[in-house]
Amino acid sequence: MDYLELKEYLGAERLCVDKALDQAITLIESELESDIGDAIRHGVMSGGKRLRPILCITAYRECGGRGEKNAYDLAASLEMIHAYSLMHDDLPCMDDAELRRGQATTHSVFGEDVTIRAAAALIPAAARQALQSARKLECGASGAAAVVQKLLEAAGAGGMVGGQWLDLLGEGQTLNPKELDELHRRKTGALLTASLVMGALAATAEKETVSALASYGRSIGLAFQITDDVLDATQSAELLGKNPSDVDLDKSTYVGLYGLDQAKEHARERIADALGVLESIDIDAPVLTVLARYVIERER
Repeated sequence: MDYLELKEYLGAERLCVDKALDQAITLIESELESDIGDAIRHGVMSGGKRLRPILCITAYRECGGRGEKNAYDLAASLEMIHAYSLMHDDLPCMDDAELRRGQATTHSVFGEDVTIRAAAALIPAAARQALQSARKLECGASGAAAVVQKLLEAAGAGGMVGGQWLDLLGEGQTLNPKELDELHRRKTGALLTASLVMGALAATAEKETVSALASYGRSIGLAFQITDDVLDATQSAELLGKNPSDVDLDKSTYVGLYGLDQAKEHARERIADALGVLESIDIDAPVLTVLARYVIERER
């Protein structure tokens, strides 16, 4: 697979993920007050790369999974968790961002109180989405439970919530490389890793394959964050579709820690690690191979 084919693949997969998300949000809207439902739709459906659900469906497919419709529903649960985290991260008490994915942030449109409730509502909705879809796949009851556990672990104290807390604590401080890696293994890497593991578990992949994909996810997660820092330092808010805020908030970044060229090299090393892991397992993974390179060569 080359980059043109990858671009076509990502575009087609985004459409399928968005269809699953629209159906999930329509159900949520039927259960909630209209303003909260509208805020959820704004937060989830306002564009985005859909990288996490695409990683999930790709891992599922490349591990031999066959139940595509239900796999897209499972993948949608990851984007719901990702969206909740962005809605909270953008709040004035967090990163105080006004722009996300080229549009006004959810709290800028609906207010803080509605945004907090809408984001919170996405967490149990995502868990329900993951459980119901996983039960329809070939992984059985115990496999479905493992899938949901992985999703919630990635969203919790050992994952995104803990990472965001470390991020806030780190404002105004210079973190060392180990501290910065740990922060982003939680805040960014945990859900990326869970995406791959959930797809592999749903396809009943061998334990060695699941473990290898987790390692791949940790490596591309760090590479993804390093590349985000590079883009924040070199691209405009208009191109990125968001406010490059970490430097403004006096947070440690990989560019600040290593310098631009060394940060790029650090990202390339992590991708080399990820590709090495793929070579060690007995699956044909052409999309994951090209996706790893895309992580550090993207422009936004």
